[in-house]
Amino acid sequence: MENQSLTMIDLRDNERIDDLQRNGYKIIQNEKKFCFGMDAVLLSGFAIVKEGEKVLDIGTGTGIIPILLEAKSKGEHFTGIEIQEESADMATRSVRLNGLEEKIDIVCDDINNARSCFQSSSFDVITTNPPYMIGNHGLTGDNREKAIARHEIYCTLEDIVREAAFLLKDKGRFYMVHRPFRMVEIFSVLTKYRLEPKRLKLVHPFVDKEPNMVLIEALKGGNSRLTVEKPLIVYTKPGVYTDEIYDIYGY
Repeated sequence: MENQSLTMIDLRDNERIDDLQRNGYKIIQNEKKFCFGMDAVLLSGFAIVKEGEKVLDIGTGTGIIPILLEAKSKGEHFTGIEIQEESADMATRSVRLNGLEEKIDIVCDDINNARSCFQSSSFDVITTNPPYMIGNHGLTGDNREKAIARHEIYCTLEDIVREAAFLLKDKGRFYMVHRPFRMVEIFSVLTKYRLEPKRLKLVHPFVDKEPNMVLIEALKGGNSRLTVEKPLIVYTKPGVYTDEIYDIYGY
């Protein structure tokens, strides 16, 4: 299968094809640039997509979240928007690699241009694994592609939430993975745009360590009521995942 795929899909320098362990799906990544991480996989496990729903993933990178959501749900159609041309190209080729052209579209554009790409209230579900860092906070010597993915260079948290609120249908669901240190800001921005937080799950690397990720579901036009779910623990010991993580990954 992989050899056949390699003859059908052009690979650029330093690119590889990885097995996603779901429906036989694979993804193209560039080991020198930015590969998807656990946060994207956990978001795909946390998000709920119902039969017949239309989904948008903001900042889709190489398309990992739309591909995983298509594999695990009965959603009608999935769209990813990504500002970086190289990542969007990899995502488009991964969609073609998996024969998902009729189910997944990749749009190369800035989320701040979303209103020229999509009509208002056109999605049932929106997901995002956004840049976590503000400005130069935590910025290192990483290459530009990684810097754009990790830092709010081209869009801010408010940009994403504002456009998501515009694009979601009434009572549509918004799913985000982020860092706990920005939770107060996240809740403030969500409620500003009538996206009411409904579910929250903290992710801890180990049971005795503080959380390093937070998964949030918000409902457009929802009432004020938040359910805090039991925390997700990633490792039982160094290098050994918990059963819940193995289940999310599909192993």
